[in-house]
Amino acid sequence: MTNSDVTELKYGKSNKAYLSAIRDIYDGSIVIYILGHSNNNDLVFKTMDVLGSDRPLIHSDRGYQYTHRGFKQRVDKAKMSQSMSRVGRCIDNGPKESFWGTLKSEKYYLEKYETYEELSNAIDEYIQFYNYD
Repeated sequence: MTNSDVTELKYGKSNKAYLSAIRDIYDGSIVIYILGHSNNNDLVFKTMDVLGSDRPLIHSDRGYQYTHRGFKQRVDKAKMSQSMSRVGRCIDNGPKESFWGTLKSEKYYLEKYETYEELSNAIDEYIQFYNYD
């Protein structure tokens, strides 16, 4: 089972980046992540496309990207199963929200990132550490 979500990260004076990631619920590792400039369907779809032939059960909240028919089409085409949080039950997406909190408290809030590249490198470094150390 995997868990998917997107979080917002700021850099520079007022720029925003969005991190889309899929977490393996079994071992807690981040199996796929993509940092983008926009929180849109394309970001989430690209994250899904990286899964390739893997067919995990994918869980998400009820964000507009995950309720979009394009997401459902990708899930069906990959022969995956989809699970979504119940309405008003944000705890259902707890594992992913927990990871966001850990990433932000251990890496993101400790530094000020001036550029997208600095932020991207920091995310790469942290996820490598998180998964393997």
